[in-house]
Amino acid sequence: MSSTNSVALPLSANEHAWITPLELAFLGAIWGASFLFMRIAAPDFGPIALVEVRLGLGSLVLLPFLWRARAQFPRRLWPKLALIGAINSALPFLLFAWAAERAPAGIGAITNAMTVLFTALVGFLFFGEKIGIKRASALLAGFAGVVVLASGKTAGASVGLAVAAGCAASFLYGIGINLVRRHLTGLPPAAVASATLGTSTLLTLPFAIASWPQHEVALKSWLSAGTLGVLCTGIAFVMYYRLIARIGASRASTVTYLIPLFGVAWAWMLLDEPLTLTMGIAAALILGSVALSQRAAK
Repeated sequence: MSSTNSVALPLSANEHAWITPLELAFLGAIWGASFLFMRIAAPDFGPIALVEVRLGLGSLVLLPFLWRARAQFPRRLWPKLALIGAINSALPFLLFAWAAERAPAGIGAITNAMTVLFTALVGFLFFGEKIGIKRASALLAGFAGVVVLASGKTAGASVGLAVAAGCAASFLYGIGINLVRRHLTGLPPAAVASATLGTSTLLTLPFAIASWPQHEVALKSWLSAGTLGVLCTGIAFVMYYRLIARIGASRASTVTYLIPLFGVAWAWMLLDEPLTLTMGIAAALILGSVALSQRAAK
């Protein structure tokens, strides 16, 4: 995505030098915290109800952008938006929330970094994009990191299924990103995000009603779910598109490196989740492979 509804104010060279890294770090901290909030709220809400809250609040935050651009969204476009929303929002959110019930928050944050590699793989497999030796090597290194991560244990419990769910979510992100590039290019990205989140909210609603928790949900879980939807989904999207408008998609995508670091750090500091050797090795392999892939793409 390379455009935005938001108009960024011009920055001087000095302002640009320190504001952009600060904003990238802040965005990485927000998206890293999303795994913390899922870890807190998922056991209380259950994955489907939590995702419904997240989707609904995120789409409402972005609704003004969709309303402003509503003339660019004819009725015939909405089935395509709903399909892409399911692939790029509803299903990955569900998989990450399911994983958050079963494994530390850092596990989901680390597997999320595979999105960059899966985007390249999906482009190669289904859309005829060239991948090159360096990017193929990056994919192999990334998958080696996943194997290391899945083989590890935290507090004596295996995290293999949670790793598989996180990787499946990242693979769906890779499909969704390729579909957005090919079918929704030229539309305002924030408006597209609102539309896909909104359609996903409607698609998930019947399942959320059927699985809504029968017990009283703790205030901590409500606050986590609300923050996940408003801050980590709605506001974070706006920040990301503003960064893309100012520094370009390639530089803005470097936030990918920060999400696992913040995700693991938040969980360690606030939830007292352990840092394991396998998590460190896996994170190094996956993030190194992402860096190699990005350099090869350039």
